[in-house]
Amino acid sequence: MTRYYAIDAANRQLAELRPLLERLRADRDEVARLQDELTAFRQADGSADHARDLADREAAIRTVVQRMKRTVTQLDDWSVALRDISSGLVDFPALVNGRPIWLCWRLGEDGIGWWHELETGVAGRKSLIELA
Repeated sequence: MTRYYAIDAANRQLAELRPLLERLRADRDEVARLQDELTAFRQADGSADHARDLADREAAIRTVVQRMKRTVTQLDDWSVALRDISSGLVDFPALVNGRPIWLCWRLGEDGIGWWHELETGVAGRKSLIELA
């Protein structure tokens, strides 16, 4: 069931959300780095320990991916929609006069200052001052 956020509640959620999104972004970068290393390792000539090293590298990737999945599950549990890992862009479902909208926020912003209609996405972001 979707939880709808008031602006104050969404702003309070940011204290827990910021570190999760920063970690998710770092984990995404770590997976990319580990995958590049794994690709190079697979192309290298194998030693006697090659199979064990390969399994260890694959396990390291799985560990980071599992942590990423737990983070995304936490966001889902909070009803926060992850839009972009790179920028830390998320949307909070909200109601304005019974009309559903998204409160829009991204890493680096002080607080919730933007919103958009359900169908417009970040391209349709408007200042909260314009919310009517």
